[in-house]
Amino acid sequence: MQFVLEQLIYFGFFQSLLLLTILLVSIKKRQKVNEFLLVLLIMLTVGLLGKFLYSAEIFNKNFRLNAMSEFSALLFGPTIYLFVRSVLFRESFTKEKTIHYFPGIIYSLFILGYFIIPSNEYQIERSKTLPLMTVIYICHAVGLVVNIWYWVLGFKSYQFFLKDFKQVASYVPYTRFIYGFLLVTGFCMLVWLVLFLTSFLGFPMLERTARPYIWIVLTFIVMFISYYMLLKPSVLIAIPNVKEKKYHQSKLTTADLDKLKLALEKIMIEKKPYLNAKLLKIELAEMLGVHSPELSRLLNENIGMNFFEYVNYYRIKEFVSLAKSEKGKQLTFFGLAQEAGFNSKTTFNKSFKSLMGVSPSVYFNQQ
Repeated sequence: MQFVLEQLIYFGFFQSLLLLTILLVSIKKRQKVNEFLLVLLIMLTVGLLGKFLYSAEIFNKNFRLNAMSEFSALLFGPTIYLFVRSVLFRESFTKEKTIHYFPGIIYSLFILGYFIIPSNEYQIERSKTLPLMTVIYICHAVGLVVNIWYWVLGFKSYQFFLKDFKQVASYVPYTRFIYGFLLVTGFCMLVWLVLFLTSFLGFPMLERTARPYIWIVLTFIVMFISYYMLLKPSVLIAIPNVKEKKYHQSKLTTADLDKLKLALEKIMIEKKPYLNAKLLKIELAEMLGVHSPELSRLLNENIGMNFFEYVNYYRIKEFVSLAKSEKGKQLTFFGLAQEAGFNSKTTFNKSFKSLMGVSPSVYFNQQ
């Protein structure tokens, strides 16, 4: 196992050097990589340098080199959170964002002052009053709490984005990349937590043996994403920026809303804007001659649906109509759904079942 870990360290270290060299040499490449990932990547390279020197026995396996990897231990969680928000909400690196790195900075200073700077003699004498393993367990616990807390914030940001997006768009954006990233990093932290808890059940070596591998896996995830951003920066463009302008409270009367409701139904029936697979609320509002927030008020107060539900309601009606026509005999259900404006099979199935109560196949079998 130790041999495998050393090979992973060597591979990771040289990969991180290669990636940083590419980013430092090419300004264009550097601009394509997320700023938060770049900060973490630099810290990981420092940590991998220490592990590389320790494994290669260049300085007689000085434990201080191994402790260098702890500099980035509290940066994984905050970077996951900030990375997710930067991709989904287009949030850039600002001075205010650095507050999220304060726990990591304080932790790094502690590692420096407690494990790296003091002499061997002092550390041996100190361990007589405060066992070294006790301090290490406390450090691991702090790392787990901070990283898991920020991971939860990142996942909540992802859920909020999907919910908020349905207020302004008629489709679900491609977020599988972010979802997969959160799943993998969350699984790593779950394994780390389980192993840490087993230490209190009488298996301390299990966590101590496995923790370096978890650190390496998280490191490889960061490097993979950095490479991916260089090769496919379009993954960020796939998630559109649909921030709405803020307007004062709507002054429309109940009578105005009733008239708008009729006008909106006429637009949906005659112009069929729902056939646009990526229809946005601001586009439909322009067709109706109102601001986007006023359309939201109309949908919420008079119709009882959000924008996503309303548009897909008409798409389902179009789908049912097409399925009963001659075209319905020539295309699959999803082919007809695409004709009706859906761009996702999952969204179509969920919308159909939500409206009709059953799946498309069951519905037409009943018919």
